[in-house]
Amino acid sequence: MNTSVNPASPQGPPDKGKGRAQGPTERTPLLLEQSSSNILPLDDHAAAISREQSHHQLRTRLTIVFLISLSFCIVFVVFLALLAWSYAARVSQLSPDDVVRDGLVLQGPDHVDVLNITSSGEIWLVVDARLGMDAGGIVGVNSEPGDTVVSDLWKAFGRWGITKLDRVTVALSTIEITSRSHPSAVLASVVASPMVVPLTANPPADSSWLTPISNMIVIRPSNDTFTWIKFLRESWSHGSIDVQVKVMQADVRGGKEGARDWRNWLHQKLVDVRTSIHFQIPSIPGLPPPGHKDPFPSIQDLVTLKSFYVSSNFNHLDIRASATAINPTPPNFNMTSPSLPFIVSLPYPNSSHASIPVAAVSTAPFALTHPNITLDISGTALPLASDTAPVLSSFLSRYLSKQPNSIIISCPLIANLTVQTIFPSPDPPPRILHDVTIRDMKVKPGTTFLASGTIFARIIMPAGIDVDLVVSRVLPDVLVFDGEVPDTVQFPPPQPSLPDPLPEGAFGHIRPEDWLKAHSARDTSEKNEGAAYAVTAKIVDVPLQVLPGRQKEFSNFVSKVVFGSEGAIAGILGTAAVAARVRGLPLSGHDGEMELAGLPFRGSVRVGKKGTFAHFEAFAAHL
Repeated sequence: MNTSVNPASPQGPPDKGKGRAQGPTERTPLLLEQSSSNILPLDDHAAAISREQSHHQLRTRLTIVFLISLSFCIVFVVFLALLAWSYAARVSQLSPDDVVRDGLVLQGPDHVDVLNITSSGEIWLVVDARLGMDAGGIVGVNSEPGDTVVSDLWKAFGRWGITKLDRVTVALSTIEITSRSHPSAVLASVVASPMVVPLTANPPADSSWLTPISNMIVIRPSNDTFTWIKFLRESWSHGSIDVQVKVMQADVRGGKEGARDWRNWLHQKLVDVRTSIHFQIPSIPGLPPPGHKDPFPSIQDLVTLKSFYVSSNFNHLDIRASATAINPTPPNFNMTSPSLPFIVSLPYPNSSHASIPVAAVSTAPFALTHPNITLDISGTALPLASDTAPVLSSFLSRYLSKQPNSIIISCPLIANLTVQTIFPSPDPPPRILHDVTIRDMKVKPGTTFLASGTIFARIIMPAGIDVDLVVSRVLPDVLVFDGEVPDTVQFPPPQPSLPDPLPEGAFGHIRPEDWLKAHSARDTSEKNEGAAYAVTAKIVDVPLQVLPGRQKEFSNFVSKVVFGSEGAIAGILGTAAVAARVRGLPLSGHDGEMELAGLPFRGSVRVGKKGTFAHFEAFAAHL
């Protein structure tokens, strides 16, 4: 029986030989194809090896570049550190005095605005000036002829750093100002707000590089007026102002105040900063040049009273005045000031007593002008005690007779600051008594001749004095002349005794033993510079003394009266004391009266026969 072979069935054990492998057919399982795909071709393997080599080369190159860059950075940092160290080494060798003297440039102040003066004496100011710091000059990086390439490069880096830093903020502790000749005597202390100081390298020769600044400061002057006066006198004698400035601590920080950036890393504190300031006093128009050992000008040399006005206002006296003061500051310096108060006092003749405050005045706000400053002053009279009346009366009497008067000026805002000066009198001295005459004059003969009549006079106050007066008493001291008083005869000084020698033509002397009661009324009949009043006072049986050696002149005058058809002219010359109350002057006691003594007068009276000499027969018997 023929049997067929099934190819799908195994024919025996597998062949163990090394025969040629047969390729896959359509009957080959798919799983075999998928597993065979995991085998990489030779070309792909070579590509992978190439890529790995490229990555390795890149890493090598990057490492080399990094190491080279790091080396350059380290070298650059070391270079910068050495550069910074070189700059720091230079800066560390500088003293604060070197920085202030060689680097800090301050011009001005250009304007000073006085904001306030407190009751404790503090002066608050806003000062405008121009400020700059030549940092390149201090560090030594400014360009100079002959610089080498290396030094120029070194300086260029320094200038670049200064430009980037741009400015620093300086905060100072309290500044003490003392005289260089007397360092222990403090003239003033100053508190300043923090200042922003601009930094510059290679500044130009002019001042165009300076930056305008405005800073608030508070000045506390010393209360030791003796030290101040001594300092001013010495400075004027030497022709310069030399002071020592001391700051206990100065805090320097880079950048502007309050800014937060890299500039703040620069921070340094300086302690015990000292420097000297020398200022040449310029020549001041109207004053002797400083520095010639001339004494310091007095207040009357610096201040001139131009006018003043006093008026009664119900219960007080109003005072207004205008004065000019020499401006000692440079022409480009400007300042404004608020109102300043002052107290005017009169010294007692006995210096052991305190001075008498008589007026409280204040200036209007003012600005400095050149060459003189104009001051407008206003105020009122202060209440006065009764025992001050003689001092005030003496002051007014001397003022009206062109005699110097001392006054004391003080400022309540500055303790212990008092200045004594001379209050100027009008030149020529004003005539207060006008049109003086004796009306209805009668003379009784006897052991002593007795005169009676009514004294009449007009009181005209000087220009600017418009006060309400009530004249209550007068005390005349009269020389009687045969005819008009010669023009060559001067007013006799007020004194209890007769003038020596006796004036030509004088023959009689009338002086009551006591004050005469007087009456006054406002006189508006004529336009006068000041207030005018008509005053009358009766004299009754006042002795008429014939002057020694002048009986002949007396007889000649009587003969003119008796035998002349129109009588005779009798000239009168002398001085008078006047007691008056001033409305608005707060003077207690004595009914508020002031006594003005030594008021000169000159006048005449026509003496007729009728009624002039009572009991003519008896009078003729005395001739």
